[in-house]
Formats: sequence, structure tokens, C-alpha cells
Amino acid sequence: MENSFDMMANSNVIMILLIVLLAVVIVETILILFIHKRYISFMRKLGKGNNVDELLRDYVAEVNSIKKDNSEIKNYYTKLDADIASCIQKVGLVRYNAFKDVGSDLSFAIALLDGNDNGVVFNGIYGSESSNIYAKPIKGKQSSYQLSQEEEYAIEIAEQTKNFMAKNRK
Repeated sequence: MENSFDMMANSNVIMILLIVLLAVVIVETILILFIHKRYISFMRKLGKGNNVDELLRDYVAEVNSIKKDNSEIKNYYTKLDADIASCIQKVGLVRYNAFKDVGSDLSFAIALLDGNDNGVVFNGIYGSESSNIYAKPIKGKQSSYQLSQEEEYAIEIAEQTKNFMAKNRK
């Protein structure tokens, strides 16, 4: 009999504990719902009528879109930099008198170079009887053809022009 009395006492204690735990769970659930409702209200007030959580998600999506656009822009300007290196960037012009009997500096040498110092130099020689224009390819500020002093000077001026342009671009 004592065993059945102990079992009943244990059963009552367990039942009381279960009721207390159920009450605690109910109270905690009510508190969580109340806090959640206050959180939603706070977030709406903070977002001026909009849900801050939704605003944050929208901002994150916008930032990701901007990152993608920036990456595309970076790739584009990297390609442009490579393309520009092969465009004429340096120009040097020298006017000179090729012949003593011709008055004025009517002859010229003009160097047109890209960013890699490749290009062409033109030499226009004006004479009283005729005029001629010669073109020589330039590779790394050098030519496989003999360059005149005027042509070399035009290439030198072209290099100085590039440095001048680079200084003024900043």
C-alpha cells in the first residue's frame, strides 16, 4: 500500500510540475507575442510607415545591383585603357627650311605615336621645283629607316607632348 501511496504522491507531483510548466510556456508565449507586436510597431515607426526589414532587404538588393554595375564598368574602362594605348596620343611637329634657296620654314616633320611609342613619322620636304612627303614606320620610338634630325626631333617633341598632357590631366 505504501508503494501505491508513493506512486500517487509522485503522480500528483509530476502533474503539478506539468501544470506549472504549461503555465510558464503559456506566459512565455504571450510575452513573445507581445514583444513581437511591439517590435513590428517599432520597425514601422522607424521606417516611417514602412517595414524596416523590407527596406533593408531592398537596400541590400540595390547594393548588389550596384556592385554588379560597378564590376561591368570596371571591365569596360579596363578594355578602354587597353584600346586607348593603341590610339595616337603623342604628336610632335617640326617646321624647318630644307633648302637655303627657299625662304621660310615650309618643310615639316610630324610624328604621330600611340601610347606604346609606335606609329609613323611624316617628312614633307618643300622645294622651289617640287615637294615630296615621306613616311617612316616607328616602333618603340625607333625606325628601321634612317631618321633625319628633324624627324628625331619631332619624335622627341611628341614624347614631351604626352608628358605635358599627362601632367595637365590630373
